[in-house]
Amino acid sequence: MLAYDQPIARRELNGATPSAPQGDVDLLQLGRLLCRRRIMIASGALICALIAVAAGKSLTPRFTATAELYVDPRELQLVDRELTPRAQDVSGLAMVVDSQARLMTSSSVLLQVIKEQHLDADPEFGGNARGLLARLVGLAGVELHGDATLAATAALEALNRHITIRKTERSFVVDVEVWSNEPAKAAALANAIASTYLAESHASQANAARRATSDLSGRLKELQLRLRDAETTLATYKAQNNFVGTQDTLISDQQLSASNQRLAAARAQTMDAKARYDQIEATRRGSADAGAIAEALQSPTIANLRAQYAEARKRLAELTAELGPRHPALRQTEKQVDDLRRTIGEEIDRFAQSAKNDLIRARDYEALLNKALETQKRQSVEMSQASVRLREIERDVEASRDVYQSFLKRSRETEEQESLNTSAARIIGEATVPQRRSFPPAVSLLAMIGFLFGALAAGGLAVAVDRLPGQAPEPGPRGEGRKPRAAAPAQPAEAASPVPVPGAVAEAATSTAVPVAPAEKPVIVRLQESDILRTLGGILATSAAADVTRLGWPILRNGTAPSAFLDGVRGIRARLPRRASSNTVPVVAVIGDAAGNDDRSIAALNIALGCVRDGAKVLLIDADPDTGSLSRRLGRLGKLEPHRLGRLSIAGHASRAIQTANGISILPALKGHNGEAADAVRKALARARSASDFDVVILDGPAMPWDVADLHLLDAADVLVAVLPLRLGINESMEEIIAALGPAQDRLAGVVLNELGAATVQEQGRQYA
Repeated sequence: MLAYDQPIARRELNGATPSAPQGDVDLLQLGRLLCRRRIMIASGALICALIAVAAGKSLTPRFTATAELYVDPRELQLVDRELTPRAQDVSGLAMVVDSQARLMTSSSVLLQVIKEQHLDADPEFGGNARGLLARLVGLAGVELHGDATLAATAALEALNRHITIRKTERSFVVDVEVWSNEPAKAAALANAIASTYLAESHASQANAARRATSDLSGRLKELQLRLRDAETTLATYKAQNNFVGTQDTLISDQQLSASNQRLAAARAQTMDAKARYDQIEATRRGSADAGAIAEALQSPTIANLRAQYAEARKRLAELTAELGPRHPALRQTEKQVDDLRRTIGEEIDRFAQSAKNDLIRARDYEALLNKALETQKRQSVEMSQASVRLREIERDVEASRDVYQSFLKRSRETEEQESLNTSAARIIGEATVPQRRSFPPAVSLLAMIGFLFGALAAGGLAVAVDRLPGQAPEPGPRGEGRKPRAAAPAQPAEAASPVPVPGAVAEAATSTAVPVAPAEKPVIVRLQESDILRTLGGILATSAAADVTRLGWPILRNGTAPSAFLDGVRGIRARLPRRASSNTVPVVAVIGDAAGNDDRSIAALNIALGCVRDGAKVLLIDADPDTGSLSRRLGRLGKLEPHRLGRLSIAGHASRAIQTANGISILPALKGHNGEAADAVRKALARARSASDFDVVILDGPAMPWDVADLHLLDAADVLVAVLPLRLGINESMEEIIAALGPAQDRLAGVVLNELGAATVQEQGRQYA
């Protein structure tokens, strides 16, 4: 592991001394300077104040009048159904108010205001007085409509510029602000716009109701004819199919129901007659008394005969007891008894025949009713089939009737709404004549602003004149105390380093296992302001080829002057033959922590420029697909021509090596996921090594933290160079890099200390490799 036990005093390296900060301001000297120039400052302040007052007097004054309107989007509920539904939510109500505010500046409202206020003839609104020709033509009764139209259009545009509509937040109040050169005119225009808007709103509602009434009335005649045709078709179909009856039921259905009831009564009567006849027959055939049947008991004839029969039998019994069996009186009484018994039997037979006749008549009546019922059933089935079409026609009639009634009712409602004003908008504050102008500001304010501006301008001029060369103290130059360095050839690491390298390998005083330190100490290279030239992107463009001086990054200075940075780059290159194979192109990977991606890319670009300065052919590959700082900068240069070795393209994509005007071939990064970009970079390295068109390949990245694919990509590099920005703290950055590298730290051949933009305050107690 690298030793951290020796501090490096950066201020004492190469005899460099801290430079004095430029642009320091001494407040005491500044106060003395302003005191000496007080007459000039006061004169400038007074002159500017007078100029401001004169400008304010020369400007045309503006007077602003404001009319306040209350625009309630809910309107008045005068009828149940409105022409347009009202918005219920807050956002809908706000949109309605915003729309009404926009309508206040619509052409229909403003043109009406222009016509009422005669603004087309007002010079303030683009109107001109009528010339002699126009007045002569007007006396003849002819109006120049073309000129009137142009004047109205000009007045409309001018009036639009004079109007400002403001809506108060979380309210329905809208302010109509109008400015004019005359205060009375401003108030009159604001009130006219508010009144015209209300009148136009009412007129638009009436026009909408009138259009709706006209449209509905135009449809009523057609709907009426359609309803009449449907009703005629229904009546004709009922007559053809005998659909006669009340509104609820048909006559056929009523007859069927009545026949069914009569048949049920007839069947009951038949059953009663049959029961009576069977009882009489059973009584006659049996040994029971025939006079015991109900009909006999109820018959007065049978009752009289039975009384005579009982009297005759009583007499017969008396005569039998008194007279002999052959006595004529006894025989006559016996004959009378037999005659009465025969008469009673005949009377019973007549009851039986009557019951039989009733049974036959009941059966015949039942048969007739049953036959009639069957006929009515067949007719009912036929009418049920026809009623399907009847119901369809009835539905059509009902639908036509409902539509016609709805249109008729709505037509009458809209006709009445023409004369109703349902708008709830009203003027809550009329515009009054403004007493103060809104522009320009008051003369006192203008004088104060001019005085302050003049004083500041005069003071700044005094300071600028005093700071001219020969007036201000000379700041210490940034390179003061430096001595030119002699160019040194490539030598071993210890000799190539421009600063003393820490001594021996040391074990870190930690409880964890420490990996073995590399055999060679890394070369420490310092990238300083004296080594670079700061550029701005696009300023130095001289040709169509890509030029790294246009990237906007600090680059190595041109020329043959000695440079400690170049010496360090040569020291790193001196180790390549010992790390790389003799028959392959060496690969240098420039790495850095996650917070210094731009610093890493700047260092890689300058290392490549240092190699090109020594005559090497360099391929610079952007191996950082996530950040891609180098590729982004390169992409801002526009459409660039690829290198002739287009086969170096990454994974067959359109990203090709670009030949720059500085002798560097740059291969942009390729966006990818799950190690695809790293695999593509490894393939590009293999192709570059097989092509042997380059002397060295430099990898810019990959960025930390590294995944498995990034570590495999670093394994393909022969040496590693760590970039440590001084502004981020080199101890933590170096420890993070070494911990991430693990065993690969043995291939760490150099450390670049990026001092560009670092603080000039000397840091004591810093220990770094």
